[in-house]
Formats: sequence, structure tokens, C-alpha cells
Amino acid sequence: MRSVLLYCERQCDPRKCTALKLIRFGLAREVRSVPARSVLLDPTSENVLSQEDVGSRTPIVALDCSWNRGIEIFTDPRLGRRGVRRRALPYLVAANPTNYGKPTKLSTVEALCAALFILGEKEQARQLIAPFRWGDSFLSLNENLLRRYSEAVSPSEILSIQAEVMGDDHGA
Repeated sequence: MRSVLLYCERQCDPRKCTALKLIRFGLAREVRSVPARSVLLDPTSENVLSQEDVGSRTPIVALDCSWNRGIEIFTDPRLGRRGVRRRALPYLVAANPTNYGKPTKLSTVEALCAALFILGEKEQARQLIAPFRWGDSFLSLNENLLRRYSEAVSPSEILSIQAEVMGDDHGA
């Protein structure tokens, strides 16, 4: 089982926060800094997450913050120190109640679930999102994409799948 870590900015309602719920259920651990040699899920990164860049013991770190302040926080140079690899997720659609149906507006738990799924940790991904009423909806909405991304062996393959999907969306 891969380590799932959360760096929480505590900017949202604690009763609705998916990150804090993961911590309460023991599915993730909170950290005060992003550990060396970890992968930080970062929607501002130019590098996409793939099986190619993560070993089996590499922790996955999500930064839980408000989308309104996300760019400011993700561009903080302190997050990129000590060999932290920043990786963006490919195109996926949110199922959380706040951003349902919006592409790329994933909650923290959706991002972590997707990352684990892409990295081949499918059972852990399902366990992570199971406590959320809408968790099955996230997996259903993105079933084909998650399967295809998890079968891709390189970032370029993932980007090709993403381009194909986004091209189909924009042409419809």
C-alpha cells in the first residue's frame, strides 16, 4: 500500500473537507511539509503523472487548499524543495457535490483516488474514495479514462489519450 500524505491549508469548512475526512478515517496522514522524494499532485505542473515516474514506495502528497487560492499556494517555491516531483493529473471530471461535472475541478480525495488508480493501486484508490457518497460516481464518470491512463506506460501516452478526449469534447 502506497503512503498517502496530506498537506492541509485548512481553508475550507472542516465538516465538508475531504482531506480531513481521509485523516479521520486513517486513510491518509497529515504532514507539515512535503517530504523529499515524494510526488506532489500539482494542477499547475507541466509534467503529467504516469507509472514511469513513481516507484512503489514513493509517497503521494496532495495539498488541500481552496481552488480560489490554489495558484498562489502551488507556486510557492517552498513546495518544490528537496527533490519533490510535481505532477499534474490528466483530464478527469469531478463528481464531488461542489464541482460535479466540471473537468479538472477535482476535490482532494478525487485527485488522490485518480493518482492511485493511474499508478496501478486500484484497490487502494477504491478504499480511499469509498467513505464519500459520491465516490462511486467519480469512478463511474471516469471509468474509461482511468483504465486507459493506468494502462499507459509513459507520460506521452497519457497526454495522447488526454488530447484525444479533449478533442472529442470540444468537437461535440
